[in-house]
Amino acid sequence: MATVEPQPPGVTGAEPGRPTAELFAEVQQSAEFGELRRAHRSFAFPLTIGFVAWYLLYVLLSSYADGFMGTRLFGNINVALVLGLGQFLTTFLIAWLYSRHAATRLDPKGAAIKSRMEGHS
Repeated sequence: MATVEPQPPGVTGAEPGRPTAELFAEVQQSAEFGELRRAHRSFAFPLTIGFVAWYLLYVLLSSYADGFMGTRLFGNINVALVLGLGQFLTTFLIAWLYSRHAATRLDPKGAAIKSRMEGHS
């Protein structure tokens, strides 16, 4: 007895109301999807480059400028400790900024594309 393998969604014969592979390809080429991709990249790439540069500066200073990094600011608090804690602060700040950016600019555009794809029969 032969068995028929179920077809995954997105191929010919998929469930009604489910986007097809052709529709995904069409949406990927659309100006609206390009705008969504640009909105993400124009925010994420500069922040990523900036954070990596800031992190590498911290690592390089820790490795090669131990005199500067060991400078006491007050009590037992030195420059290295302040900059190290700054790394954590920067990480949380970037995460918060990205969540705001995604909620205001990316999510509405993505939801609009998704609803149009799901409504396409």
